[in-house]
Amino acid sequence: LGGGMKWLTFEMAVPIAMIFIMLIIIPPLFRSGVVSIYEFVERRFDTSTRLILSIVFQISRALGTGVMVYTIAFILQAVLNIDFVYTILIISVITIVYSWQGGMKAVVWGDAIQMIILFAGLVICLFYGWNLLDANGLQDLRYDPERLQVIDYNWGFDGGQYGIIPMIVGGFFLYASYYGCDQTQAQRMLSAKNERTIRQLLLANGLLRFPVVLVYCIMGLIIGLFAFNTPEFMGAIEAVTQQHFPEEFASHGIKPDLMMPVFILEYLPHGMIGILMIGILSAAMSSLSSTINSLSAVTVEDFFNRGKTKMETSKYMRISKLSVVFWGIVCIGAAFLFGGSNSPVIEIINAIGSVFYGPVLATFVLAIFSKKVNANGMKAGIIGAVLVNLLFSKTMQKIFGFDIGFDIFWMWLNFTGFILAVALAYLVSYFTKKKNDEGEVELEYHVKTSDFFTKEPLILVGFFVVILVFSYMVPTIFS
Repeated sequence: LGGGMKWLTFEMAVPIAMIFIMLIIIPPLFRSGVVSIYEFVERRFDTSTRLILSIVFQISRALGTGVMVYTIAFILQAVLNIDFVYTILIISVITIVYSWQGGMKAVVWGDAIQMIILFAGLVICLFYGWNLLDANGLQDLRYDPERLQVIDYNWGFDGGQYGIIPMIVGGFFLYASYYGCDQTQAQRMLSAKNERTIRQLLLANGLLRFPVVLVYCIMGLIIGLFAFNTPEFMGAIEAVTQQHFPEEFASHGIKPDLMMPVFILEYLPHGMIGILMIGILSAAMSSLSSTINSLSAVTVEDFFNRGKTKMETSKYMRISKLSVVFWGIVCIGAAFLFGGSNSPVIEIINAIGSVFYGPVLATFVLAIFSKKVNANGMKAGIIGAVLVNLLFSKTMQKIFGFDIGFDIFWMWLNFTGFILAVALAYLVSYFTKKKNDEGEVELEYHVKTSDFFTKEPLILVGFFVVILVFSYMVPTIFS
């Protein structure tokens, strides 16, 4: 991808996905009164379906968290010149201890702090980057036309990436699953006072993501323009890459993710560097701790504290703490597993999640709307779709050293996972149909056509059109 404005394609499907969540996914979940969204799946199908879905959630979240650990270590390695292995171990051990001692109370403000610090850091880097362009007489230089191009018409089946069709179609399934069927995300909406509040939250999310990412892209253009026209800056990036990642430098050149850490180190005032590093580290470790605690809580509740008889508090706490350590170790392993990739971090995280998002979304859609799918069918759909997606994932092929000879863009995996899960669920259910397969959930939810013409969906559809028009005009605006 190489930076540039193509990152905007990640946001194209967000408004449409928010409409789907507010009209299709969240209302029946909210009205059912469940605390855990996986409880809804258990009511509709059975306990083992819930456990399979829980395992899928834990694996995908642990792998994604491992990439986040790698990212933090990556930044600190570049700035503080600490060995990559030691950096990962230091961050992880401190976070595990933090999670062990504090639990969820210790990380309750993590998300808010993280967003504030990251956006503040973005504004600071944007300010200094523009001033450096001005000071070096580079502000009138033209940006590389390729980096300004947002719309690409490739279909992503022959090695091409980030085409508008796979980004909209695959992105829809990705965001619908992530924001609607992920316990950590859905819980925020299920705890809202009413459905109107949920609609407002989803509307805000659908409207705010694109402008924030646009600012990130503009910052990337500015820092990139400065890098390509400032030999000493490019030399510093090459030196850091060669020092810490010699094998990757020999085969791929500089690591794109190093540009911002090196820029911070080389061009921001020393006091500002310290504040940013402490802020980024504390926010990221808080987020990491929150994830580890979430994984621990799901593990204990789904696998150890089930049934009418609950564990004693002392035993519950002991297993919770052991789960924290276990998931901390898993995340460390994932950090080393993905640390050798030359792809941008955000791409790795989404490529991993795309293996799982489609089957998860299919589970909830079928749980809400289908009377013909039973527990056996749903379990077969989840497992089969995940296995096929793992086989087609280029990220997994690179990690485990195999090649099936078919290059499909990873964003399509969100779509294929959904379709495969639905098809397998219906097929297996047809041959294993039993009485009372509908479970405890009464399938009475129906979407009215008039719901699509209410305020929030119409605003989001309009914003989707604005995003498309703006994306077509980006090369003209910035050239």
